[in-house]
Amino acid sequence: MRPLDLDPLFKSVESLPGIGPKLAEALARVTGRESPEDTRALDLVLLPPHGLIDRSRKSEIATAPEGVIATLDVRVDRHQPAPPGRRSAPYRVFVHDETGEMALTFFHSKQAWLEKLLPVGEKVMISGKVEWFNGRPSMVHPDHVVREAEAENFPLIEPVYPLTAGLSTKVLRRSIESALALVPHLPEWADPHLVARNSFPEFSEAVRSLHHPESAHDVNPLAPARRRLAYDELLAGQLSLALVRQTLRKLPGTPVSAEGRLRQAILDALPFSLTASQQTAVTEILADMAGADRMLRLLQGDVGSGKTAVAMMAMADAVEAGGQAVLMAPTEILARQHFATIEKMARSAGIEVAVLTSRAKGRERTELLDRIASGAAQIVIGTHALFQESVSYANLTLAVVDEQHRFGVHQRLRLTAKGAAPHMLVMTATPIPRTLVLAAFGDMDVSKLTEKPAGRQPIATVTIPDERIGDIVDRLKAALRDGKKAYWICPLVEDSDESDLMSVESRHASLAKAFGPELAPLVALVHGRMSAEEKDRAMGAFKEGQTRLLVATTVIEVGVDVPDATIMVIEHAERFGLAQLHQLRGRVGRGTGASSCILLYHGPLGETAEARLKVLRESEDGFRIAEEDLKLRGEGEVLGTRQSGLPGFRLADLAVHADLLEIARTDARNVLETDPGLAGERGKALRMLLYLMRRDEAIRFLRAG
Repeated sequence: MRPLDLDPLFKSVESLPGIGPKLAEALARVTGRESPEDTRALDLVLLPPHGLIDRSRKSEIATAPEGVIATLDVRVDRHQPAPPGRRSAPYRVFVHDETGEMALTFFHSKQAWLEKLLPVGEKVMISGKVEWFNGRPSMVHPDHVVREAEAENFPLIEPVYPLTAGLSTKVLRRSIESALALVPHLPEWADPHLVARNSFPEFSEAVRSLHHPESAHDVNPLAPARRRLAYDELLAGQLSLALVRQTLRKLPGTPVSAEGRLRQAILDALPFSLTASQQTAVTEILADMAGADRMLRLLQGDVGSGKTAVAMMAMADAVEAGGQAVLMAPTEILARQHFATIEKMARSAGIEVAVLTSRAKGRERTELLDRIASGAAQIVIGTHALFQESVSYANLTLAVVDEQHRFGVHQRLRLTAKGAAPHMLVMTATPIPRTLVLAAFGDMDVSKLTEKPAGRQPIATVTIPDERIGDIVDRLKAALRDGKKAYWICPLVEDSDESDLMSVESRHASLAKAFGPELAPLVALVHGRMSAEEKDRAMGAFKEGQTRLLVATTVIEVGVDVPDATIMVIEHAERFGLAQLHQLRGRVGRGTGASSCILLYHGPLGETAEARLKVLRESEDGFRIAEEDLKLRGEGEVLGTRQSGLPGFRLADLAVHADLLEIARTDARNVLETDPGLAGERGKALRMLLYLMRRDEAIRFLRAG
């Protein structure tokens, strides 16, 4: 049960004064909640401003800077209403100070109201943007007007919030103030030494200073109040991850003891030997699996670093020890590709491999399910269909999950429900910076693959403005005639009025036309709106060489393997994130041929886009690229949190608060070691924190445990 002290903060925003259904919808959008019903007073309390307006510096009319908010002391001279019958003409009020005269301009304003606000002869303090036109200054709709006698009511420092259609700054501020009035005094959940060392104010004081900054320093992410709130958010995240880990670890693992006969048979048949980091990863994984605790390990490796071979070694040991292994991929294309690779490796050791996707129907599906239930299928590869109710396993010992982005904490628990808690290995080709690994997967040990397998070629990367697209098309024609294969990536599926980006469908049509009747049949199309069968057919034809240029959206980003594709063109490269560009580039350079990646951009480039493309030209190291991406874009974008249910932080910024993340992780572990049920004094306060940061699902684990 949620503590009663928190009830006021969980009032719906519609119960706050002056907020009706329309406004509640706008507040839901601004706070990032699913719906108005789900938007609480608490969401307004924790909505951080992203900047501030400083009106503390006074200006004079003659020296007021153009287009910047200025604060002026002036005297009102005269009113000039709009001419009769011309409602759209402006109403002007002329004011002066010792340096000159200025017009205050108002549209659609009532004369009586303006005469009351700005009485002739009165001294007033005004604030707003000053615009100069033909050497004369004017201010359109000043933000604030107060009479000299009421100057203490003038807001000198004002926080700036994100806005949305139908929501003004004034109304948002009023709503936030109503919500702040509900913040109760709460017990301290942070470690007292940490509070003292960092001069952290208490929670209620920190949120008040978040919304009432007294200077630019107060909205700086390094200010004590801001660091305090960032720490609270990170601690709640680490605590909920640690609780999930505690729940998962309670289910004892099955120690895997194998001599490695099957593993050796596979190694002997491989046309290459494992790299040093692949061998290290295999050793770490096998050591985890041999222990009594369940393995929870993240295997990070750049595109093409050989993660599948490492996973295969672990699966071979699981099978030799009498168990079954599953490999779960995010898409059917990938599941079938893994099947092709793994089946080949497994054959040399006599291991039975099956593939289960939603495409298996009727009798074929029944036979497959029987083979899985009896244990005849020793390795099963598939999509999330592997964990539907109808699928049961004889002895599931190891689950390998490819591309963690698609699987949150909850999916891990669903996996766990499938019988004797299997060991879990998660593979990701997105090199995630250490801080993000902690933030999103704080409950996992990590193995890294840092080298590329032998024989992989470096990829020459160039940036070219899109007005030179004709040259690229000519180069591609020559390449296709030579029998080479290429990808052309576009950001959209079909043209839309909102965007000037080239859609994949129009690009496919224009390239087919430019290539003429001889080469046009070699140009194929793949995008996310096609059915799985259509995508597979198109990919298959490209792989077999029936087509040689694949015009695609980012559908091909994850894991498609065509070793003889050597050219990658990415259109509107400035619109993609760094990690995504790196993933896409990794689709070439997989064979022995020299490969190139052409980043087509539409100029002029902004600073961030230019920095992004520069990093790609200079480096192929996925880990360096991921660190740069974090600096340029922030963690929400890097992790793709919107789609994945991973934590996008509101108060913490991992580029600035990485030190707090480390502290939060250690603190969460220590707390649960000494008080696993969060029953003590501090434990109860931490439960409050979990509710405040909307981590209720973690509290359910406490009860379940």
